[in-house]
Amino acid sequence: MKLNKKLIATGVLTASLFAGNTFAAVSAEEAAKLGDSLTRIGAEKAGNGDEIPAWDGGLTDIPSDYKGDGIYVDPFADEEPLFTIDQSNVDQYAENLSPGQVAMIKKYSTYKMPVYKTHRTAKYPDDILEETVENATKVGLISGGNGLENYQNATPFPIPQNGLEVIWNHITRYRGGSVVRNVGQVTPTADGAFSVVKFQDELTWRTALTDYEPDQDPNVLFYFKQAITAPSRLAGNVLLVHETIDQVKEGRRAWVYNAGQRRVRRAPQVAYDGPGTASDGMRTTDNFDMFNGAPDRYEWELVGKKEMYIPYNSYELVSRDLSYDEIVQAGHINQDYTRYELHRVWHVQAKLKSGARHIYAQRDFYFDEDSWQASIIDHYDGRGDLWRVAEAHNMHFYDQEVPWYAIETLYDLLSGRYLALGLTNEETNPYEFGAKRHSRDYTPAALRRAGTR
Repeated sequence: MKLNKKLIATGVLTASLFAGNTFAAVSAEEAAKLGDSLTRIGAEKAGNGDEIPAWDGGLTDIPSDYKGDGIYVDPFADEEPLFTIDQSNVDQYAENLSPGQVAMIKKYSTYKMPVYKTHRTAKYPDDILEETVENATKVGLISGGNGLENYQNATPFPIPQNGLEVIWNHITRYRGGSVVRNVGQVTPTADGAFSVVKFQDELTWRTALTDYEPDQDPNVLFYFKQAITAPSRLAGNVLLVHETIDQVKEGRRAWVYNAGQRRVRRAPQVAYDGPGTASDGMRTTDNFDMFNGAPDRYEWELVGKKEMYIPYNSYELVSRDLSYDEIVQAGHINQDYTRYELHRVWHVQAKLKSGARHIYAQRDFYFDEDSWQASIIDHYDGRGDLWRVAEAHNMHFYDQEVPWYAIETLYDLLSGRYLALGLTNEETNPYEFGAKRHSRDYTPAALRRAGTR
C-alpha cells in the first residue's frame, strides 16, 4: 500500500489518538493548501505522472445530446478499455485492488474489470466548495466523534486527521440539496432469477427546505422519504427518516407507514444492522448509500491513501439502451457494462468495539479522493472471514455538479447472491434535482398522505 506522506505526515492516525470529546479543526496554515496544492474539496491536484491526471476542474462540458431530463449521456462512449483484469492476471494487479475485488474475480470466471483511461470528472458547485474551505478551520467532532460542531453544510473535513472525519465527509457530501429519484432494486437468486422493487426516494437537506430557518431542527442533517411503488404487494409502504447530526445525543428519528394496516409507527430498527427495506436479507440499513448512520459502534482507523481501480464514470450502466435483464445476471451484474479507472482513495478500517453488536465485525472502506464517496467496502464476519463486497459505480451528474452513484452493488461471497440498488434504465423521470420541499413534507402525518392504499 502507498501511503500519502504529504498529507499524513505522522503516519497512521486513529480516532483513539485524540483525548476528550472534541476533535479540533485544522490550522489556517494547513487550510491554505485548499485551492493550492489541494483542490477545495481536499484532493491532491497533481496527478501521479502516469495514469492519474492532474485535476483540471472536473467535467464541465455537458454532452451536446443531453436533454436535461435526468437521462444521462455518456461523454466517454467512444473510449475502449486499456486492458481487462480477470482470473488470468488478477495477481499482477492485486496491489491496486481490495481483497474483496480479488475474491470476486477468483470466485467467478465471468467477473472481470474493464479498465479505462482515468478522468477526474468530480466537481461541486462553487458555493459548496467555498463552505468546505471555511469548514476546514471551524468544524470539529463532538460526542467522541459521533457528531459535528459548527457545521451547517458542505464537506466538514477537507483535510481529515482521522478515520471518523473521512466517514463524516462521506455521510455529509453534497447530493444536490433536494432531489427525488425513481430507482429499482434487485436481489437475484443464485441462478440469476429476480424481480424488481421500485422506490421513489426523496432526499432534502435541512438547509434546502423552502421554509428553512437556521434554528429550526438544528440537530437534523437531512430528511429522507422512501415510498415503494412496485410490486403491488409492497406498494404504498413508506419510510421517513430525520437524520440527526449527533446520533448519540439524539438517535435517528424514523417512522414507517404500513399501507395494509394504514398505520404510522416509529421504526427504531431502521439503523445499524437492521434489515434494509425489501432487501431479502441482502443488506443492512447502514449498507444503504454504501454507509450511513451513527459511527459509534466501531473504532475507525485512517490507514492512509493508495491508488486503486474503482468503478468510475459508469454512464453505460444508466443507458436507456439496456434492460434490467441485460444488466442483472447470476452472481454479479454484467461486467461488460462496467468501467473501472485508477484513482487515489482514502483507506479507512472500521473494527467493531468490544461489547458492541453488529453483523459486520470489520469493514474496510475505500473513498474516492475527489468526491469523498465510498467506492469499495469489504465486509468481514465475526470469524474474521471476508463476507460481502460492496462496489459503488460512480458517475458525475454533470448538469447538477453532483458526483453520485449510477448503482450500488453488494455481493455475498458465501451465498452467491447480491443486491443492486439504483437501477434507472427502465424508469421514467429517474432524477429530479432542485425539488421544492417544505418541512411539513417530512412529518409523520405526511406519511399517510404519501401512502397509496
